[in-house]
Amino acid sequence: MIKRVHHIGIAVKNLKESAALFEMLLGIKAEIHSAPCQRVTEACFKLGGEVEIDLLEPMGEDSTVAKFLEKRGEGLHHIALEVEDINAGLKEMEHKGIQLIDKAPREGVAGQIGFLHPKSANGVLIELIEPKDKKDNTPSHASQFIKKFNIKD
Repeated sequence: MIKRVHHIGIAVKNLKESAALFEMLLGIKAEIHSAPCQRVTEACFKLGGEVEIDLLEPMGEDSTVAKFLEKRGEGLHHIALEVEDINAGLKEMEHKGIQLIDKAPREGVAGQIGFLHPKSANGVLIELIEPKDKKDNTPSHASQFIKKFNIKD
């Protein structure tokens, strides 16, 4: 079951320039760190404790983000959705007929991750993530809105 949007990944060619632009746009400073397990350097912007915007600069030409930039240019790379249990989340998606890139979870920067193929999501790469540091079970603003207006999924 999807809990919330965890982060939005944006592929960039120049992290320094892009981070400065987003710092100006968002009015907050980025946390910059290397993520060798995913072959990127990230600039993370934490927005109100609910979601992050992550700018992703490839660490080499063999990085999946480098291949993305070569093929599509800068822009939206993926949307990460938080799940309680990554194994169950991947199995659920496969059961629903969604094509998986990762049949089993792998280690990511913020926890265990698995990607869904963009062909199954209107061209959008979706990442499922079970964070290392799980949040408490307090409902998010989005889930409170959905409950308040009795929106069915």
